Amino acid sequence: MTRLTKLFTALFLGAPALASADVTLINVFEVPQGREEAAITAWEAARDFLRQEPGYISTELHRSLSPDARFRLINVAKWQSPAAFEAAIGRMQAAEVFPRIEGLVSTPALYSVIRAD
Repeated sequence: MTRLTKLFTALFLGAPALASADVTLINVFEVPQGREEAAITAWEAARDFLRQEPGYISTELHRSLSPDARFRLINVAKWQSPAAFEAAIGRMQAAEVFPRIEGLVSTPALYSVIRAD
């Protein structure tokens, strides 16, 4: 689908999000008790590296208001494309920016917006 087709679809068929090729990373973190500050510090190091990468748009780290939530931290980031994200993650892994935190489980996935208000 060409960009012009996506724009037409967004403007005339009621799918506004299709006008953008941006992707959203949603990464949920299961954080072991007592490791939250270490996880936040690691996220900050990753953010500092990734914000310099081509295709990066923005990121936000969210903390659950409930201390017993399964996913204590959730990262939501915007990238220009899946390829830009994957290339940046490859470079970050090669640079060993994100330290290993015992018991920390992350579950990342890329999403596209299909409806917006």
